Amino acid sequence: MSAVTEAPETHRAIDAVWRIESPRLIAGIAAIVRDIGLAEELAQDALVAALEQWPASGAPRNPGAWLMAIGKRRAIDHFRRQERFGRKLDEISRTIETEAPEPTEEVAAALDGEIQDDLLRLIFTACHPVLPAEARVALTLRVVGGLTTDEIARAYLVPEATVAQRIVRAKRTLSAAHVPFEVPAVPDRPARLASVLEVIYLIFNEGYSATAGSDWLRPELCDEALRLGRTLAELMPDEADVQGLVALMEIQASRSTARTGPSGEPILLLDQDRRRWNRLLIHRGLAALERAESLAANPGQYTLEAAIAACHARALTAEETDWSRIAALYAQLAELTPSAIVELNRAVAVGMAEGPAAGLAIVDQLLSDPLMRDYHLLPSVRGDFLARLGRRDEARAEFERAAALTRNTREKTMLLTRARTLGD
Repeated sequence: MSAVTEAPETHRAIDAVWRIESPRLIAGIAAIVRDIGLAEELAQDALVAALEQWPASGAPRNPGAWLMAIGKRRAIDHFRRQERFGRKLDEISRTIETEAPEPTEEVAAALDGEIQDDLLRLIFTACHPVLPAEARVALTLRVVGGLTTDEIARAYLVPEATVAQRIVRAKRTLSAAHVPFEVPAVPDRPARLASVLEVIYLIFNEGYSATAGSDWLRPELCDEALRLGRTLAELMPDEADVQGLVALMEIQASRSTARTGPSGEPILLLDQDRRRWNRLLIHRGLAALERAESLAANPGQYTLEAAIAACHARALTAEETDWSRIAALYAQLAELTPSAIVELNRAVAVGMAEGPAAGLAIVDQLLSDPLMRDYHLLPSVRGDFLARLGRRDEARAEFERAAALTRNTREKTMLLTRARTLGD
């Protein structure tokens, strides 16, 4: 095979390695330089070195370790240029300069524990609550997920420049706030862990039910959130909330292929062909839920939501769903994290368990909540209850209002179709 033919294949291999190894690489370098922005730059330098050397020499046996060694050497070069870091240079040089560009398997294995710790620090830093939610999401997808700014922009339907600005500002904010590159101390961990889980779930939800655009699902975001959640579960296996979130995402993701029709149109839960649900993901989710429930006497938010999802997963048909159990779990969730959205979901379960009039009574109590004024699912749920009660004109008006509020074109079409059917 000629060098001309080999180069494109090598470049594809480098792209694949970069997608897999970049979070670990950035984390390992950030542990030295204590700056995510600088760590990402140095990691890119290592990538450039690979692009320059691998087409001629071939990919090394352990490409991740090769990139890590080069990245850390770039960190040493950076400190050499910054004379004030003389003492730090001596300390780092003694531990790093002896590393060969291609470490042995034994050396790579010895570094695994250190790299895992670094990756955990990177996740906590990228998801720091000092950043606004959209910045945490963008930064996490960029440095932990390894997505490009263009991929993030396309996933969230915003200009690439907007995503780039969010990431740059996030790095500057972390630097200006002197946020330490560390896993928080035990007393501070619950609040910070909540921020990490929130970011991962935000990513998953945007993939599961896209807020805008022409696609009902964005599977790449669901996949990325699942990967982040599974990674976190491996790093923190004894955290019940982490296991609960992974359980919830696994079970929700199991329905993905059944949630859209041949033309991409949404298919609601009760109408889905459950034979198309992914049983492997359900099995994984139920196992994670069992672990989460064993780790904490009082289940947290994600564990309760996973338990609700499990009720659907265990029902082979829609008619077998234990709606009374789901309503009770939502009541428990409402006590733990009271919100109008939780109450709306409880109304759906009560409406299925006790009849549409009971569900409508709960929904009507939410009509005066200012936070729900522009939430399209409120009139959508209300319309469903009114239709089931035979109040067709009122139901049609509610579906039309819901269609006017949603920014997802697939959902808008579905809601207008329901309204038109009631008119007929």
